Amino acid sequence: MELNTRAVHVVNEPFPSGSRPLSVPLVQSSAFAFESAAELAEAMAGPDGRYVYGRRGNPTVRALEQTLAGLEGGAGAIAFASGMGAISGVLLALLRPGDRVVAQRCLYGGTHAVLGDLAERYGIEVVRISGDDPAEFEAAAVHPATRLLVLETIANPTGQVPDLPGLLAAARALGVTSVVDNSLASPVLCRPLEHGADIVVHSTTKYLAGHSDVLGGAAVFADDELRHRVWPRTVELGACADPFAAWLTLRGIPTLPLRMREHCANAAALAERLAGHPGVTAVHYPRLPGHPSYERAGKVLSAGGGLLSFELAGGREAGRAFVERVGVVRLALSLGGVESLVTHPASTSHRELDEGALAAAGIAPGLVRMSVGIEDLEDLRADVEQALGRPPHSPADASFGLTK
Repeated sequence: MELNTRAVHVVNEPFPSGSRPLSVPLVQSSAFAFESAAELAEAMAGPDGRYVYGRRGNPTVRALEQTLAGLEGGAGAIAFASGMGAISGVLLALLRPGDRVVAQRCLYGGTHAVLGDLAERYGIEVVRISGDDPAEFEAAAVHPATRLLVLETIANPTGQVPDLPGLLAAARALGVTSVVDNSLASPVLCRPLEHGADIVVHSTTKYLAGHSDVLGGAAVFADDELRHRVWPRTVELGACADPFAAWLTLRGIPTLPLRMREHCANAAALAERLAGHPGVTAVHYPRLPGHPSYERAGKVLSAGGGLLSFELAGGREAGRAFVERVGVVRLALSLGGVESLVTHPASTSHRELDEGALAAAGIAPGLVRMSVGIEDLEDLRADVEQALGRPPHSPADASFGLTK
């Protein structure tokens, strides 16, 4: 089935009577009873047996895992309590003291933080690369301790799209396990496993759930053996998904393709208009001509995504002022919900980075990140324009697209 159909028909087990509910039931039970000790022991052997205890598996959570594996084209999945739970769980399960990780330079700030913590606590060596050149990765990875390559399909917040086919092929050739964060693209825009990734991680909080009411994460595996290696760490960490959060995510997934269509259309239109605004010095959107990843994004992504960022001429203070002036758009963390949100990364998501690290990651002091929602495009245009400091719908705004 095509992805639109798979999103609507989420995985759902039939009732013992043989009938199948149209929506996945919410099973809140934290424990399950058995008739014999032998049956209970057998059920505890792995992630796919009978349900024992909520931390080890749950019917609603498993339905989400199977649905996500189907959407990404994976052999199996593990649902986590958050996106950072998924990233941390995978890294902790697969790394040992002294190992080397090769990581894309521009990653989500939380990923930077956990890699830094692993380096400090356990002597994990983190080598950062641009993500644009497989030869650069090969030079960093030719080391006996190299274990992982960490990438993002669309980098947060610069919109960089790495050379997924080239980098993943190089990792496979060197026997390095690859982990790709696909939160900003979703399976609608890109399925990294099809390009050779070993593990895809998601913050299901974002586009998959889509309504700013869920905290969750997931890891999808190309190989089931790899999933079995990571699953015990999930149990030990207690980073398992909550059944209600899994149920809400399953409720959001059927509309994912429709929502992504609107997110992408609105974001592309705003990016094009912002690129011509005198108060904006740069716009970062992967499907905007002139973006460094433009050609690559056209090959890897089916659309540009719902996230864009832009740099304001006034620097850090201008960025902070903009995010406080918006009205329809809201100042809030996170992204991927139906409503439009803005943040100032230098003082929020990437606050752990000093000025040098911010520059290395491509994040200017005046950069504003906007998660574009599915509101009416004209309302979004008008709100962005007034926040930039010029009254909307004036004759001077015709070039910005505010007048029809």
